[in-house]
Amino acid sequence: MSILVERGLRTLHREARDARPRLGDFSASPRLIYISALAIIVGIVGAFLALILLYLIHFFTSLFFFQRISFQDVSPSRNHLGLAVLFVPVIGGIIVGLMARYGSEKIRGHGIPEAIEAILINGSKVEPRLAILKPVSSAITIGSGGPFGAEGPIIMTGGAFGSLIAQLLRLSSSERKTLLVAGAAAGMAAVFGAPLAAIALAVEVLLFEWRPRSLIPVAISSAIAGALRYYLLGTPPIFPTPTHTFYPTLMVLVDCFITGLVAGLLSLILTWMVYTVEDIFRKLPVHWMWWPAIGGVFVGIGGLIYPRALGVGYDVIADMLRGQNTWQLILGILLVKSAIWAIALGSGTSGGVLAPILMIGGSIGIIESHIFPSMGEGFWPMLSMSAVLGGAMRAPLTAIIFALELTHDIHSVIPLILVVIVSYGFTVLTMRRSILTEKLDRRGYHLTYEYSPDPLELHFASEAMDTNARLIPKDMTVGEFVDRLGKDIPLHQRLYSIVGDNNILLGIVTQSLIKGVPPSTKIIDVAEKHPIVAYPYETMRSIAYRMAEHGITRMPVVEPDSERVLGVITLGSLLQARKRRLLEERVRERVIKIKWNREPIRVRTN
Repeated sequence: MSILVERGLRTLHREARDARPRLGDFSASPRLIYISALAIIVGIVGAFLALILLYLIHFFTSLFFFQRISFQDVSPSRNHLGLAVLFVPVIGGIIVGLMARYGSEKIRGHGIPEAIEAILINGSKVEPRLAILKPVSSAITIGSGGPFGAEGPIIMTGGAFGSLIAQLLRLSSSERKTLLVAGAAAGMAAVFGAPLAAIALAVEVLLFEWRPRSLIPVAISSAIAGALRYYLLGTPPIFPTPTHTFYPTLMVLVDCFITGLVAGLLSLILTWMVYTVEDIFRKLPVHWMWWPAIGGVFVGIGGLIYPRALGVGYDVIADMLRGQNTWQLILGILLVKSAIWAIALGSGTSGGVLAPILMIGGSIGIIESHIFPSMGEGFWPMLSMSAVLGGAMRAPLTAIIFALELTHDIHSVIPLILVVIVSYGFTVLTMRRSILTEKLDRRGYHLTYEYSPDPLELHFASEAMDTNARLIPKDMTVGEFVDRLGKDIPLHQRLYSIVGDNNILLGIVTQSLIKGVPPSTKIIDVAEKHPIVAYPYETMRSIAYRMAEHGITRMPVVEPDSERVLGVITLGSLLQARKRRLLEERVRERVIKIKWNREPIRVRTN
């Protein structure tokens, strides 16, 4: 064995010996400072990318609908194209289809599933060209009337640039993931002025963990982008609403519960619509490059029927929350907007889901405001928007915080919690996957958003080791070992510790090591002298990592200082720790039992 390998093993042993005093609530290291510094850069870049994306949307909207070059925010509903409006989304669809065919197919979709796929499957590596093609294609789609929001594209764009910065440096896959998500959160924080909701979205949808090593950089990046928004786009709430005074009467609470159920049902319907349309497009006898153009035909028809269904529609959301509502707006959004959104998204064009979900949910809320008690302008639309968002995206905390940050209506926090959680619970019980993860499932991937402490982290080697393992004295010969194998030396043990005085570990031997060795050979001479070992105060999780790293399934457990053998850890020991968690989940018992005195009451008579 070389000096370098021996030195590496000694380092591993030393780290393992120190496992007990170094155990803590978190596994952060000083490298967190370096990643956080990079997150500041990502936050700055993400804020400017958000500004560029919004300007691109304004530019293409002016170009397609008003035939002028301008970066001013204007709604496509104000166009005077007449029947020519039918062709604008088709032209946009053709351009996006060509960009996807000859640029990158990954620009198709609403952004967040693609970011999740990059994190889980591709080691958080995003193609450089995607950082350019995604915002441009999304701006063309939305600018040509696509009924989408800017949040999905900016999440993917910001994430792409975060990933590119990480790929230029020597970082691990986990560190690249952190910077990718930091860029995504920065973009969302800058577009909506909702840095806290951006952090919540990162945790609930993108990070797949709750650890300081990722949460701190993402939060810093989001805060930096939110601060820059003050100078780039201003600070007022994007959807201001009148302050509501909430009185938690029984009737209002019941109405909130009903609102949550309706929102959950609507979330299910919207998800079903999108993927039903996607299935229909897959059956078409034309190349997928032409699907966005076909979807554009329906978008154009919808724009002709109800022009306000075109584009981002932030102005429509603002009107809903200010109480400026008509039945034309309700039916236009609920029927036309939802239909063209599902068709366009199912066609594989580029755009986001968040703003359309808010609008469609708000239309239901307007109807509810005519049925339920009046709680002020925009109250029920705001609740319904948030509930549909939380149910469809399976991100309840994001939905609650998002509503509070967009409206600055802190007094509505109690009903917000109630309606969002009811909607979330409804979809969890009725839908296998969210509108985001269903796309991944169709690509052959599976993921779960259920997080809990690792049971291997809760148990130590001293609890799980086999203390009855047979120890082999150093003076035993190979012949003696073979003769006694299966008798007083158990066959199933497979790994045998060679010990000296006081059971001090000198090496290990397996049955494969002694094959073909002369019987007179001392067993210590064929033993592995520098085995991988475990220590009693190590967690089973760290032991599992070491087994995976070295490709072994057994290791001796020794005292840190003396190297005295205490037992053996096997793969079965790890499974026992998992089995304990399984029993906690499945075994039901009544802990406190009430005993009733069933003895008859005796009446004493004289």
